[in-house]
Amino acid sequence: MTLFESILSVVALVILLILSGISSASETAVLASSRVRLFHLAKKGNKKAATIMELQAHIGRFISAILLLNTWFNTAVTALAAGILTYLFGAAGAVYAALGMGAIITIYCEVLPKMYVYTNPDRVAIAFAPFFKPLIFIMSPLTRTIDFIAKQTLRILGIKAGHDIADTSLEELRGAIELHSATPGDAEYERAMLRSILDLTTVEVTEIMRHRKTIFMIDINLPNKEIVEQVLQAPYTRVPLWKENPDNIVGVLHAKALLRAVQTHEGALDKLDIGKIANDPWFIPETTTLFSQLAAFRQRREHFALVLDEYGDLQGMVTLEDILEEIVGEIVDEHDVEIPGVRIGTDGTYVIDGTVTLRDLNREFHWDLPDLHASTLAGLILHEAREIPDVGQSFLIHNFRLDILRRHRHQITQVRLTPPSTPASAEGHEPQI
Repeated sequence: MTLFESILSVVALVILLILSGISSASETAVLASSRVRLFHLAKKGNKKAATIMELQAHIGRFISAILLLNTWFNTAVTALAAGILTYLFGAAGAVYAALGMGAIITIYCEVLPKMYVYTNPDRVAIAFAPFFKPLIFIMSPLTRTIDFIAKQTLRILGIKAGHDIADTSLEELRGAIELHSATPGDAEYERAMLRSILDLTTVEVTEIMRHRKTIFMIDINLPNKEIVEQVLQAPYTRVPLWKENPDNIVGVLHAKALLRAVQTHEGALDKLDIGKIANDPWFIPETTTLFSQLAAFRQRREHFALVLDEYGDLQGMVTLEDILEEIVGEIVDEHDVEIPGVRIGTDGTYVIDGTVTLRDLNREFHWDLPDLHASTLAGLILHEAREIPDVGQSFLIHNFRLDILRRHRHQITQVRLTPPSTPASAEGHEPQI
């Protein structure tokens, strides 16, 4: 081997190592780039960002092309180094080439480029974007063949190729919310709001509705004077009207409409037809999600709906304010009546009404009480215990100690809850659920 050939071989070796490092960096840059940031850049007219998003949408072909190039470069580097070292050291040169090139490729063509790219993958991906489309086009016959063989092999092995982009994006967004950084107090509140917004598509109205037993309703057959007095004393703007039985809702009376009608009515108050003043009730199924109901509230320009089960029986009511409170937290105005549903004891325990919702408890106290099969604390006890407990009975449910304090007929009305962090939770001999 002449001196010129030796220099040419070394130069070719260095070029191949650089190309190998670039291919590794390109692969990591495209895979690690944030779809959210790329989307915003593409929306502003950045064509390079749009190219990277297109590559991510067809990631199989891109990976095939990059891996194929990387394999060629690494194989050529090892073969060229083996030729040079074999000429210099004989048969042992092949061993030197395998060991030396293995270390160099790992450090300078794999680890180092990827470590650099991870510091700012979007910028690197956009910088390389002009070269990607021609590369994919040139190598498309090979990459399509490789992609087909890989997918068929996975299918034979019973492995489903691909993934749900929507679910992945949602999980990525949830992860970004958890990583959100700000001052500790503000960050937790903001994270709670963003998590609640994502939950609107999965949470049903039954989990936040006011149960029919706690709804303030008025019998439409009462004297008009008494109806007006009850509406004035009520802390609510909209009041359901029932006839014959409380489950038969015939209208929803708006306090402002009632007062306007009373003011303009001439003659005796008993002659006023309150039924004509009331709006028709709006019934919705219990399986309606909060997101769908929020959209329906906006479309119909209404703030009040009644919830029915699959048999058409009244279950409760939900308002626009209830859904907004799921996002921003409790909204209390000067007319709200604060029901003492939760009372904190000096010993670290909580005395809670059975009708308090699990979502409110989890959000307020950062607990993890499961709300998949039950919406209230009483419902959780009934679901987990599989029985109607007696007063004085205690349970350990998901490491929370629950003592039954009161029961009205078959309904659990008051519970003492001891969180896992409280020492009292470890005492007693209650059954483990």
